[in-house]
Amino acid sequence: MNSSPTLSRKSNCLVPNRIPKENRLVNVVKEEEIQDRDVVRIKLAVERLSDSEELIADCSRPYTLPTICGKHKDLKSITPQTLTDLFSGEYNQFYTDYTIIDCRYPYEYNGGHIQGAVNIYTKQSIDVLLQRSEKDRPQILIFHCEFSSQRAPTLLRYLRAQDRMLNSQNYPRLYYPEVYILNGGYKAFYEHNQDFCNPSSYVPMLHEDYTSELHHIRTVTKSQTEREKTRGKSKTMSRVVRF
Repeated sequence: MNSSPTLSRKSNCLVPNRIPKENRLVNVVKEEEIQDRDVVRIKLAVERLSDSEELIADCSRPYTLPTICGKHKDLKSITPQTLTDLFSGEYNQFYTDYTIIDCRYPYEYNGGHIQGAVNIYTKQSIDVLLQRSEKDRPQILIFHCEFSSQRAPTLLRYLRAQDRMLNSQNYPRLYYPEVYILNGGYKAFYEHNQDFCNPSSYVPMLHEDYTSELHHIRTVTKSQTEREKTRGKSKTMSRVVRF
């Protein structure tokens, strides 16, 4: 009777054939070579990012827009004038498919927002943004809130951290490698150029007419955050996120 190709008979028992020691060593060496190549690839990417502050976060090309040293040193900041120039076609020589992310609350957004901006003010909406297909992703994202002091930087950092995590096996690849923060936020832009605001008005977050809306949004947002922590969905990066 022919024996099984994967089993041998010994003492009336079927036992698995052992993989020759030399084959096991070859497999280990191959795995180590793959790991070494990954380490080299990551080191080279980090070195490129360290050597040139002008490369976008996946090291593929320079930044499209001129940046300034804003309040948040880890983020790339642009001025209201740069955004106005973008609207006016000053960067048409580049392929500038961009989306403006308004991180203010809906009553602020409805009271006046930058032309073409989309209202995204929760982490859940950022997760949806990350699920877009490649053909639907804009080349550039520009974040802002009222002053670009807290809400917009927080969501921008969340997007980058999640983006890094989703692409952790292909560092430094990113879905959104070119992101900016609008220095001074909507307030600064509104004061600089109301022609690109729709409607041409400005509702502060702490406006007395919207106290109840603010309280409701903060309550809902806090509840969502607590649920995420309870379910273990809040994830933090074990290393510094390179922007």
